[in-house]
Amino acid sequence: MPTFALTELLGAPVFDSAGSRCGRVREVALIPQDDRARVTTLIVRTGSGTRMLPFGSVTSINGGIRTDATPAGWAPGDGSEGMLLLARDLLDQQVIDVFGRKVVRVNDLDLLQEMVGNRPVLKVGSVDVGPRGAIRRLLKGVVPLPALRALLRQIPPRTIPWDFVDLIETDPARRVKLKISHERLAKLHPADIADIVEELAPDDREAVFKTLDEDVAAEALEEVEPKVQKAIVESLSSERAAEIVEEMEPDAAADLLADLPEERTSEILLEMQPQERKEMVELLEFKENTAAGRMNTEYLAVNVGATVSTIYLVDSQGTLAGAVPLAKLVLATPDAPMLSLTQEPLISTHSGAKEKEVAELFDKYNLLTLPVVDDNKRLTGVITSDDIISLLRAKL
Repeated sequence: MPTFALTELLGAPVFDSAGSRCGRVREVALIPQDDRARVTTLIVRTGSGTRMLPFGSVTSINGGIRTDATPAGWAPGDGSEGMLLLARDLLDQQVIDVFGRKVVRVNDLDLLQEMVGNRPVLKVGSVDVGPRGAIRRLLKGVVPLPALRALLRQIPPRTIPWDFVDLIETDPARRVKLKISHERLAKLHPADIADIVEELAPDDREAVFKTLDEDVAAEALEEVEPKVQKAIVESLSSERAAEIVEEMEPDAAADLLADLPEERTSEILLEMQPQERKEMVELLEFKENTAAGRMNTEYLAVNVGATVSTIYLVDSQGTLAGAVPLAKLVLATPDAPMLSLTQEPLISTHSGAKEKEVAELFDKYNLLTLPVVDDNKRLTGVITSDDIISLLRAKL
């Protein structure tokens, strides 16, 4: 499948139905609410001003953009309303790599060409976050194209599939219009979301927390460094902050509110539901360095003879398939399939992992147990938090 870099298309000549050059490509646009990947429009700078060339009128891309239409029939304007402009909105911008669980900067985009009938269709395939994209942009127009392409072939690609990319849009109105959400980000472990959020600029953090569901936002906020946590809450409206704080563990929420200015805490408390507000006020009355100040008022009590554990699910080959916390098992209906109760994402470690790596997993994800798998992902055993405590004590 032919691939074009976005920066190769930018500035490319456009030829009309008569074969005459009528302008150059200034932007490449798509409409995310209709199709997140498919290019819908080329914004062309012509002698009569900026015009929008529907991509459906393009007949060929190689050696310039060729179309069977004339500029007189293209709508005037820059097409920014309701469109994602790939150069303006993505080049040099930060995006979230949900697969690699990190924030990256876009150096270029790879566009894939398909043929539908006798017409080309162009889709965003991946974002280039490595040196290849940066060098292509730096040397474009400076080095002859054949020499530049030869140089780029020697640089290993470093790209992220478009399906693994979450966009960040700080403008609420535009975020709604373009239907930009963080559904992929929300599926990550709260600790990973926290790591990502801490890499973002303040405005970008605020934008993320405005779009996450309250329960996901609460779990992620609990994992964020206190200083960043405080800044995020202060940047949100009192109503939104209250929605998130209500979903946090009471002890964590009380610690957070206690760190805020008194006036800000009062504003958030006034937006909370009466029962949650009453509980929070009671916790805030306790001193932080006491047992009561550290306690969590939400807990699960069971019979004294009960044991607490996590149940691990395996398939017929012994491959680890899921983990079911006891709390979910207790609250489930009798006919609920075990697989429907699994906790996501499933965290495990390889049998050859170093002790330090195991300890880091317990610390990062606040684990009580950790399954151990072999090269074939078969469950071979389980490490408990007691094992890690013993390990750490031995190193003191």
